[in-house]
Amino acid sequence: MLLLLAAVTAHAASAARTPTFSRDIAPILYSKCATCHHAGEVAPFPLTSYADAKKRAQLIATLVRRRIMPPWQPVAGYNRFEHERRLSAIEIAAIERWAAAGAPAGNLLHAPAPPVFDNGWKLGKPDLVVDLPEPFDIPGDGPDIYECFIVPMNLTQSKYIRAVEFRPSNRLIVHHALLFADSTHIKREPRYPCFGTLGLLPTLGIGGWAPGNGPIEMLEGAAVPIMAGSRLVAQVHYHPDGKPERDKWSVGFYFTDQAPVRRVVDVGLASRDIDIPAGDAHYVVKAHFTIPIAVDAVGIIPHAHFVCRQMHGWAILPNGRKQWLLNIPDWNFNWQDQYRYARPIRLPADTRIEMEFIYDNSAANPRNPNSPPKRVTWGPGIQDEMAGLHVQSIPVHMDELPELGRALWGAVMRSVGGEFYRPPR
Repeated sequence: MLLLLAAVTAHAASAARTPTFSRDIAPILYSKCATCHHAGEVAPFPLTSYADAKKRAQLIATLVRRRIMPPWQPVAGYNRFEHERRLSAIEIAAIERWAAAGAPAGNLLHAPAPPVFDNGWKLGKPDLVVDLPEPFDIPGDGPDIYECFIVPMNLTQSKYIRAVEFRPSNRLIVHHALLFADSTHIKREPRYPCFGTLGLLPTLGIGGWAPGNGPIEMLEGAAVPIMAGSRLVAQVHYHPDGKPERDKWSVGFYFTDQAPVRRVVDVGLASRDIDIPAGDAHYVVKAHFTIPIAVDAVGIIPHAHFVCRQMHGWAILPNGRKQWLLNIPDWNFNWQDQYRYARPIRLPADTRIEMEFIYDNSAANPRNPNSPPKRVTWGPGIQDEMAGLHVQSIPVHMDELPELGRALWGAVMRSVGGEFYRPPR
């Protein structure tokens, strides 16, 4: 009893003491914030010293309390993902109390060392580097720019990709990038504006990059085959920063001789059933797909534009149990990401995957691109909307992969034929 009382007393004393930068705040900022908030990165100011944090203590407290920063959209309690940037309630409370107390330093001699960021290739020298041939100029002001680039890779033989790293030369104005490979050789200009869709159908999705993210490393045994003669397709989102800038990105590829024994399959749900009246604050779009074989879901990629506010994805298992895959209650297109589960989620054969996206096309939606609101329909443009949820899955038994492929192809053909899933309104 005395030991329990002592533990409770110690916990209460710890909770009551005023947080200091050196003891309580620096570990949070250095692990969850500094990857973007350091010199040369996209964030508008660094957070790698006490001086950096002290003068912005109230701003930091406000942003973390509202969960605007760090940018992490899935809510806790549904899934666990790799490299989560989410702050816990305890961490948020500590930052708020620290700011309210005047941002005390504590003993800076005992503070953890600030993180050191290496601007070189994170995995060492790549086996292949593909450079943007000419710098891309970004004006000082105006709307965000979504540009697609097609660059020859000069691969004379097919390879297996084990990792990829995207490196912008100017991180201040690169919001994110999506990487693809194309082996069709369909004629297209080497650079063109694109938003939402690429304007072509690449043969391979490689992955994405956002500030603070490291290289894209493929799962063990699931190296990605890339064909000889493929072209790299990069969709890059730039945001002007008030003065003319330029960027000349590079992509490093790391190959392996080990042929894949597993394959990650995109089990995609999508709907074109989008016709949102102006002022409609709760427009629901649904889609579903029943997987014919057992798979391990290893990641998930949601996609919509600015009017979407909520994203829900779950699986109904054959026994009727509901397994959540993703829950984003406040979608923000500007912080879209690709999420990999901390542990694969086993989905048995005959599991029904469902998505539900909710759109707010009212004036109350601060991200609505139209003021006043206008009718919004499906389309790839910045004023249009989309609905897609992509479950990255690995067949439990690889010999059943053709059966999954046939089911996915059938879903595509039904959608092309206009047999959309149209839930009751």
